[in-house]
Amino acid sequence: MNKDRKLIIAGNWKMNKTVAEAADLIDALLIDLKDVKEIDMVVCPPFTALGEVSKHILSTSIRLGAQNMSQHPSGAYTGEVSAMMLKEFSVRYVILGHSERRQYFNETDALVSVKAHAAHAAALRPIICVGETLEEREKGVTEEIIETQVRGSMDGLDAAKAADTILAYEPVWAIGTGKTASTEQAQEVHAHIRRLLASMYDESTARLVRIQYGGSVKPNNARELMSQPDIDGALVGGASLEARSFAQIIKSCLD
Repeated sequence: MNKDRKLIIAGNWKMNKTVAEAADLIDALLIDLKDVKEIDMVVCPPFTALGEVSKHILSTSIRLGAQNMSQHPSGAYTGEVSAMMLKEFSVRYVILGHSERRQYFNETDALVSVKAHAAHAAALRPIICVGETLEEREKGVTEEIIETQVRGSMDGLDAAKAADTILAYEPVWAIGTGKTASTEQAQEVHAHIRRLLASMYDESTARLVRIQYGGSVKPNNARELMSQPDIDGALVGGASLEARSFAQIIKSCLD
């Protein structure tokens, strides 16, 4: 797909896979994807499997991501994981502000912004998630919701850090439901985000930012979604838990 921005496809394994299961999955992926270089590929296992997966992907083209991180560098924060702890396992990316974190753990745009600053300070690349609920879409306020989330979650990031941030548009009503935003709906929101970035920064910065789509991405819809001018990859949930489906998604997007 002749895009100026390199596609980035990431698998969010969520709270799935034991260490042994994670090893099996990554080994299967490495067989299927060993020759792929045209797309940035990222896997985001649970914290407990980061060390094992890291060993398996050394000297491969697959990169490691984490599903969350603390905004604090260390201290009395029971149950939290810091950026430097992630870096011990050669983590390169970290998902921030996923709708499940926002919904179940009350994470706010302001908190996501603080985490994004902490990630950049540790040379981790944040994948910041934004998206509207079904109720918000039906009310016709999608663009306002997205603008609030993007501005709040990227608050204080300068142009250089913004360009090195990945945004993931995930309509909440399409995550794990089997529903997918139509290609036109997804492209419309992605284009809105890029216009918003241009107003927050400038046109050249907006052109550099990669914007993923997430929400029931499957092998049979990935290519059409990725062919849109402002969709630069996918944040894949359920379909990333099975090697064949995740590999098919990636391969379907190759020229």
